[in-house]
Amino acid sequence: MRTRIKGILAVCLLTNHLSAPARDTVTAGGDIEQLRAEFNQLREDYQSRIAELERRLEVAETRASQAVESSQRLARETLQSFAPGPGGSNNAFNPAIGVIFQGQAWRYQRDPEGYFIPGFPLGGEAGPVTEGLSLGETEIDISASVDNWFTAWLTVPIVIEDGETVIEVEEAWIETLGLPAGLSLRFGRFFSDIGYLNDKHAHSWDFADQPLPYQAFLGNQYIDDGAQLRWVAPVDLFVEFGAEILRGDRYPAGGADNSGFGAYSMHARVGGDVGFSSSWLTGLSYLSTESTGRESGPEDEPLRFTGDSDLLMAEFIWKWAPNGNWRQRNFKFQAEYLWHKEKGLYALPGGAELPWNIDQQGWYAQAIYQPRPGWRFGIRYDVLSGDDPGAAFDGTPLDLAAGDPARYSLMADWSHSEFSRLRLQYTHDDAGLEGDEQWGLQYIYSIGAHGAHSF
Repeated sequence: MRTRIKGILAVCLLTNHLSAPARDTVTAGGDIEQLRAEFNQLREDYQSRIAELERRLEVAETRASQAVESSQRLARETLQSFAPGPGGSNNAFNPAIGVIFQGQAWRYQRDPEGYFIPGFPLGGEAGPVTEGLSLGETEIDISASVDNWFTAWLTVPIVIEDGETVIEVEEAWIETLGLPAGLSLRFGRFFSDIGYLNDKHAHSWDFADQPLPYQAFLGNQYIDDGAQLRWVAPVDLFVEFGAEILRGDRYPAGGADNSGFGAYSMHARVGGDVGFSSSWLTGLSYLSTESTGRESGPEDEPLRFTGDSDLLMAEFIWKWAPNGNWRQRNFKFQAEYLWHKEKGLYALPGGAELPWNIDQQGWYAQAIYQPRPGWRFGIRYDVLSGDDPGAAFDGTPLDLAAGDPARYSLMADWSHSEFSRLRLQYTHDDAGLEGDEQWGLQYIYSIGAHGAHSF
């Protein structure tokens, strides 16, 4: 390249220098020595200019190389400041913050005050949606990488309880990044990874409420303080195993029994794709809890259980979207079966303690279809069944009704974008003492950062 530049410059300079005066001198028979001197001067000028161009080219190349090295160094330093190693500085970037707004208007045929399911005391957050117009849970999510070893998540819901604003810490956990052999460790407060629905936030549910088995056996959702270890196998299928050790201070546990190690769980899941349009997931989960004075039922006269609980859960999910394009059209079927066993003592209002040794079951199945972008329609059926606790519990909330509690729900929702949703839901409820017709309208809107939902 430099040789070509030298040749071009030489031709240009020589052509320019051999101008009219030089040609006139030759034509007139001028002095040859003068012509030779001018030629030598031209050559010196040419060499001087070439040397100057070479110097400038070298300077330009050096500066370009330095600029590339500087940008690479700046990128490395930026990444290091964002994810420093042990002893490094704090996160140089702001965390991702998102807010979920939820609200509803609900209409019941019968008064929902004092609602209960005979034989299945409701604890935790279980129970019917608030009647009439009401502001649901406003959820604030904050997440960020702590460094190159850990990431953190905080969920702070703001709720209205008995006319007062309550701010809670729903989730606050740290999770490892890049542990070897497909392992990950989470510790803090989190939704247990049992079952399919338990770890999903309310705004990602397909219906406005949880199925009956989740309400009866998990108090809607099981969340507690503890540690969770998961392992994803290095195979073509999705294969995951997990285990948790938990404090046991939340329903269906209670009282932080066993010195604050009152619950543990295990789960296993397998999933994969079928062609380009379908995918599936199936799994088993097991939860064991110990309780001391766990409360359920009416707040003013609660039932208190002391004993052991075991819960086995089986899940199956099938999803379909033409060529994997779920935004245009998709279908989802999911079902779960829950088997629940409790053994211990129930303290009834008034101080009486009765032995309790009961097996209970529940299941639900639902289907959601999106025929076109933005519109979804769904149906769900959920049912409970269990052993008769005996005549000692006659007239109490633990007295099993003649038929199995059951209900079915229909829903239709519309989303203008992935950040907004309006939902209409109808439920025919035969789980309580009397049948009930329920209508509800719900809105869900989100702003700010929000991570993708799990499968």
